[in-house]
Amino acid sequence: MNWRFAYAIVFHPWEETDPPFARKISQLFDREQKGRQPPYGLALDLGTGSGIWGIDLAKRGWQVTGIDIVDKALRRARDRVQKAGVDMRLVRGDVTALQAAGVGSGFRLVLDTGTFHDLNSGQREAMGREVSAVAAPDATVLLLVWQKRRRPLIRGASRSEVEAAFPGWRVTDVESSYFRLPKILDLLLKPDEHWYRLRRE
Repeated sequence: MNWRFAYAIVFHPWEETDPPFARKISQLFDREQKGRQPPYGLALDLGTGSGIWGIDLAKRGWQVTGIDIVDKALRRARDRVQKAGVDMRLVRGDVTALQAAGVGSGFRLVLDTGTFHDLNSGQREAMGREVSAVAAPDATVLLLVWQKRRRPLIRGASRSEVEAAFPGWRVTDVESSYFRLPKILDLLLKPDEHWYRLRRE
């Protein structure tokens, strides 16, 4: 996926969150907060786009940093953050070079709603190394992954590729995201996406 081009032509269907998807991601956030009180700690939103889910985490009581490489997406995110009245830091940078981008460290929650599965194997390994470097010892990674299959635009990834990119982490859960695209796009792209939950071993 050429993310810059997609935002330039106002093609970002992943920002249209239907109720089943929204309910599922809310359940995932609830699980990470269970038995705790806000503030919950530092959260990193990888490929934050227009900041939809980073803002949701900030509203819940997380201290959120969002990173994206697309300027137009970050401008949209800044507008959303301002309108939402939350405190969310936005950083321009590459998810394969988090330390160089200056995102900080000690993140207890790392969220990726669709970046990993579009990277090549080298980029995935770099992203895994960088996440490991900036995550807290008790961190959780929530990774949204389209299943690997032949399709246009999105590569997808298998469980073995997720595990290879995150050595030292254990996949604890794989669950449907309930994400749906408009019918024509759904038939073309066949998302079949799942949430992977990873914890440090």
